Amino acid sequence: MDETTAKTVYETIDAHEHLLPQLRDSAEKIAGAAEMIIESLEKGGMVYICGNGGSAADAQHIAGEFVGRFMRERKALPAVALSTDTSILTCLANDYDFDKVFERQVEAFVKEGDVLWAFSTSGTSANIIAAAELAADKGARILAFTGKLDTRLEHLADICLCAGSESTARSQEIHQLAYHIICDLVEMNFADD
Repeated sequence: MDETTAKTVYETIDAHEHLLPQLRDSAEKIAGAAEMIIESLEKGGMVYICGNGGSAADAQHIAGEFVGRFMRERKALPAVALSTDTSILTCLANDYDFDKVFERQVEAFVKEGDVLWAFSTSGTSANIIAAAELAADKGARILAFTGKLDTRLEHLADICLCAGSESTARSQEIHQLAYHIICDLVEMNFADD
């Protein structure tokens, strides 16, 4: 194994081991996130997911797992990734500012009782913060996934899972593990008997 590959593998192991001392806290946050989503969906709410770059891809991945399925047959669950409509994104970025691309969609779609699932590995992405602030003002619950501790997004969130890594890639790997567990827990609640 070359040096770069070995370094990446060891960094990934270290990032996952970071969760172990905080396993109880992380497990409680993951379970709480799943329960928040289940409660919203059972009351007719929606899950809106937003992120930039790789986190936008994660948002789309999660929406696909909810609308499609993760591992079990069940009804389709209403989830929308706010990064998927290129006409809306480019209109808002052109006519307003890129900081508005998620906030305006929150203004248009999010209602009280919905969940905004916001990804920002820095925890400071201006467009994610703006969306979370408005969603909270509208009575939505905020689920945040960050990479760094003690960020603006963490403080806005009802529940925040922080990967605790300075590396964006390692944070995203932790986020993927956590959101797959959340998808599984949510799906178990709605699975066909």
